[in-house]
Amino acid sequence: MGSDFYQLSILPFAGIIIKICRAYTNSQEDFEDYYQEVCLQIWRSRDNFNQESAWSTWIFRISLNVCLTYLKRRKNGDKQIVSNALPEEVIDDSKAFVSDEINQLYAAIKHLSETDRAVILLYLEEKSYEEIADIIGSNTNNIGVRIKRIKDRLNNYINQKD
Repeated sequence: MGSDFYQLSILPFAGIIIKICRAYTNSQEDFEDYYQEVCLQIWRSRDNFNQESAWSTWIFRISLNVCLTYLKRRKNGDKQIVSNALPEEVIDDSKAFVSDEINQLYAAIKHLSETDRAVILLYLEEKSYEEIADIIGSNTNNIGVRIKRIKDRLNNYINQKD
């Protein structure tokens, strides 16, 4: 993968990739594997981007698909890839989640279904209901109701832990 492509087309969206990978992994090693696989898949499929949606939406879809695929492989007992070193800025950003509140939120998010995780991560990225619906294949009204229910479940989970 060319460093120019990474710097211009992936790194500006590293925040959402990090959030998605973190929501679907339980260790730094798994996170690094998922992150690298997402970047590789973005690079491999870059020529398939048809501009029907925003680049960020397309990156989110790839990130989510990679994480869900890896999650299914793990449930089936398949081995994961072994990562090489990540760029330093990604490692720094991924370790920025050391506050108790953020860890508590991610722990709660991990108790959601795979689809609900995607919905709440998009919501936390301040995506519109329309964008969320487009990404997960739903309608806007359903997204509004779903987000409210997800928030309630997250609050209940966090309050039970206190």
